[in-house]
Amino acid sequence: MVRLGSCVDMGLVVVLVVVRLLVKTTSLKIHDGNTNISRASFPKGFTFGTASAAYQYEGAVKEGGRGLTIWDTFAHTFGKISDGSNADVAVNQFHLYNEDIRLMKEMGMDAYRFSISWSRIYPNGTGKISQAGVDHYNNFINALVASGIEPYVTLYHWDLPQALEDKYQGWLSSQIINDFATYAETCFQEFGDRVKHWMTFNEPHTFAIQGYDLGFQAPGRCSILGHLFCKEGNSSTEPYIVGHNVLLAHGTATDIYRKMYKQKQNGIVGIAFDTFWYEPTTNSTEDIEAAGRAMEFNLGWFLDPLMFGDYPSSMRSRVGSRLPKISEAESTLLKGTLDFVGINHYTTWYATNSSTESFLNDSIADIGVLTLPFKDGKPIGDRANSIWLYIVPEGMRSLLNYVKTRYGNPLVIITENGMDDANNPFTSIKDALKDEKRIKYHNDYLTNVLAAIKEDGCNVKGYFAWSLLDNWEWAAGFSSRFGLYYVDYHDKLRRYAKDSVYWFKRFLAPN
Repeated sequence: MVRLGSCVDMGLVVVLVVVRLLVKTTSLKIHDGNTNISRASFPKGFTFGTASAAYQYEGAVKEGGRGLTIWDTFAHTFGKISDGSNADVAVNQFHLYNEDIRLMKEMGMDAYRFSISWSRIYPNGTGKISQAGVDHYNNFINALVASGIEPYVTLYHWDLPQALEDKYQGWLSSQIINDFATYAETCFQEFGDRVKHWMTFNEPHTFAIQGYDLGFQAPGRCSILGHLFCKEGNSSTEPYIVGHNVLLAHGTATDIYRKMYKQKQNGIVGIAFDTFWYEPTTNSTEDIEAAGRAMEFNLGWFLDPLMFGDYPSSMRSRVGSRLPKISEAESTLLKGTLDFVGINHYTTWYATNSSTESFLNDSIADIGVLTLPFKDGKPIGDRANSIWLYIVPEGMRSLLNYVKTRYGNPLVIITENGMDDANNPFTSIKDALKDEKRIKYHNDYLTNVLAAIKEDGCNVKGYFAWSLLDNWEWAAGFSSRFGLYYVDYHDKLRRYAKDSVYWFKRFLAPN
C-alpha cells in the first residue's frame, strides 16, 4: 500500500514525498456515489476481498525459523517510525489466522490477498529452506480454502531478507534476480496447487522511491540534502537500478512459472502497482503534458516495459545514462509477462509543470512536476487521516480509463483501496467503530469502478479493500487505522467490527 507516514509531515519533505505522480489525458468523469449498489450490480464472477501484508500483520518475527528482514532492522532504528513502534507482534495473524479467516467468511468476502515472507521460506534469503515456514503457509492456505476464501498471494511486499542486504546490498545487485526467482519457484512448487493468483511484487515504485531516493522506508538509502536523512545512498541513480532489477526478477520468475508450472497449476501472475490519479492543475498544454509525464515516471516506469518492452520515452530522455538500458534480450523477457494488472489506488492530486530544476538531484527532480492536493487554496477533496490521502472517488474511474486506453484494456484487479482514521487515544472503542466516512469511501469508489466497467468497458474483475484489520502502517507505525475491523492494541489485539463491516456484509449478501 502507498505509505508516506506522518514522519514526513514537514515543509520540504512533504513536497518531496507528495510528488507521487500520476495523471490524465481525458476529463474527469464524476459519479457522486449516491447509487444503490451491491454485489449483484457487478458482473458475475467479480471477486471481492481484503488485502494485507506479512510484515504488517504476522508478528512472530523470531518464530517458525523466520530470518531477519530489512524492515526489522529499519523499524528498530531510532527515529524511523513516527510513533517509535515496531512490527515484532503487529496484529499477530501468525497465530490468529483462523479467527481472521472466520471474520472474512462472516463478511462474505471471496478472497484474501496476503504476502508470503521471503525470510520465513529462506531465513538467509538463499540456501536452506525452512520447513516450518513452508508448513505455516500451507496450513494458512488450507484454512483459507476450507472456508471458501481464495488465496491471492504476493511474493514480495517489501520485507527483503536482511542477509541479502548484507551480502550484496539487496535490490542494488543483479544477484538478487536469480535469488528471487529461486524463492518464487519454491512458492510455486509448494503452494501453486491451491494458489491461482500470484503477484510477484507489491508497489515496486513505492519501495524504489521511498527506500532508495527519499530514505523514508527500508533500507533507508538516499543522498538528498547531503545525507541529512540517510547515512548512504545515491538518490539520482539507485531508484532506477532497483527498478531495473525488480523488473528482471519479475520477468525471470514469470518465465519459470509459465514454462514449468502454469500448464499444470493453471494460475496467473501479475504485479500490484501503486498509482495516484493526477489532474492537471490548469488546462494549459504545459500542465497537461506534466500530468502525462508524471504518470509515465510512476506507473509507466514499471508497466511500460512489461507491456511494450521499454521504459517510457520521457524517462529515457530526462534520466539519460542514469537509467539502465533494457537490452533486446531483456525486452523479450519482460514484454507480455503480466496476466493481470494489479492497481493499488487511494487518492487523486493536482499536477503542475515545474521548469525549475531541483537542487536535490534525485529521481523526483527528473520528472519536472509539482503535485499538491490543493488548488487556489482549496483541497481537492475531503482528507482522511494520512497527510496524502484525499478522497476523490471519480479519480478511480479516470485512472481505469487511462489504463484501458494506454495499455489496450488489460485485465485489471483493484488490489488495494481504502482510507484511514487516526489512532486517537482519546477516542473510545465505541466511537471508533462508527466509521461512516469509510463506508462512504468504499461505496463511492466502488460506484466509480462499476461505472468504468459497465459504461466504459474497462476490464476490471476484482476489488480488494485495504485492509481487513487495523495494522502496523510502516513509517506511521500504529498511528493510522485502515481496518474494517478495529484492533485493540491494549487488550490482546482483540478485533471489533466497525460499521463498515456491516456495510460490506449487506453489500456482499447474495440477495
